[in-house]
Amino acid sequence: MGLIQNLKEEIRVIRERDPAIHSSMEVFLYPSFRVMLHYRLAHWLYRSGHYFWARWLSQRGVRKTGIEIHPGAVIGKGFFIDHGYGVVIGETAQIGNNVTLYQGVTLGGTGKEQGKRHPTVGDNVMISAGAKVLGSFTIGENSKIGAGSVVLSPVPPNSTVVGVPGRVVRRDNQPLPRETMDQVHLPDPVREDIGNLQKANSELINRVLELEQAMKALQKEKNGKETIES
Repeated sequence: MGLIQNLKEEIRVIRERDPAIHSSMEVFLYPSFRVMLHYRLAHWLYRSGHYFWARWLSQRGVRKTGIEIHPGAVIGKGFFIDHGYGVVIGETAQIGNNVTLYQGVTLGGTGKEQGKRHPTVGDNVMISAGAKVLGSFTIGENSKIGAGSVVLSPVPPNSTVVGVPGRVVRRDNQPLPRETMDQVHLPDPVREDIGNLQKANSELINRVLELEQAMKALQKEKNGKETIES
């Protein structure tokens, strides 16, 4: 795809997905559009072995838009960043076609991996504001990551993930049964502890009420005996 075709594609994608854009001229002011221009050229320089100039151009894009895309990342067609400030995409990240990211999203590493350190994102994935996807695993196609989620393990295709740590709550647009909630082996200890505390508190209150009723019955029986004896 040539330069003009790339520009037309970027304009089309932004106008389709952001209702706040009212004209093609506005797209030229859009952070996503501007950073993708920097990225496409920086990526070409990176692949050509001009690593310093690739990073120099990439950092210019960061200063202008607040969006950091490493020139080594691989990004498919139809990529869109809505607003975008604070988005970070690591060097070995791979992003499929028609992917949407919102502000504050991180596609990063854990700091403990070598080589492929960043996520692979399948086609038609949406990652909501503030979500963090950390590690060299795959987010399956047609999946959605909820706002503020922290995803540390692979996500199956056609899934919805929410929470910290992230857990699959829907697959194929259907709620998952409770017994299969551990699909990604990421339990939510805070939620479980709160649930256990609520259950224990309810049982304790019921037990105290039962004891109070038993004590009142004993006292009534004792008072009855004293009345008869007198």
